[in-house]
Amino acid sequence: MRLVIATSNEDKVREIDEILEGTGYKAVSMKEAGIKADIIEDGKTFEENALIKANAVHALAKSDDYVMADDSGLCIDALDGAPGIYSARFCGEDSTYPEKFARIFEMLKDVPEEKRTARFCCAIAVVRPDGTSFTVRGECEGVLHEKPAGENGFGYDPIFYVPEFGMTTAQMPPEQKNSISHRGRALRMMVEKLSKEK
Repeated sequence: MRLVIATSNEDKVREIDEILEGTGYKAVSMKEAGIKADIIEDGKTFEENALIKANAVHALAKSDDYVMADDSGLCIDALDGAPGIYSARFCGEDSTYPEKFARIFEMLKDVPEEKRTARFCCAIAVVRPDGTSFTVRGECEGVLHEKPAGENGFGYDPIFYVPEFGMTTAQMPPEQKNSISHRGRALRMMVEKLSKEK
């Protein structure tokens, strides 16, 4: 079954496709589906933003396509959950991730390392061909490490350290990261729900 992913982030589409391997679902980017959409994400939660994106792309998709969107981000306990839904736009639309990292650790300078707990959150919205929808949410707990490490992953992965494995999510091989990541968990919930509907 074709799942049109409401994102222009090719890294995200590739990661979703890896996680969906063997489930009977094929991730297709908006570009591959021939869809162009300038979507304003003005929701107040990850779930609201995911639904905004999925509904906007569903309106332009083929009638038998399922559309999936995710909204995800880094929620830092000592910063009351920031950057949260603003993770991608934190420090401005065009800021680099090293700039975002520097700003975060500037804000955390008085917070001891063991209290720099955080979680990756991912809400997934699916819009079915008939326009009905649902959302699921996955989370992954970790601690922020000031020195970025690892070449895998993207976004905040190099500073997101998972004590249980003794490494950042950017140091993990893709299969390991996908097995514990917020997106991996949310996608498995999504597949389970869709499988029950078949």
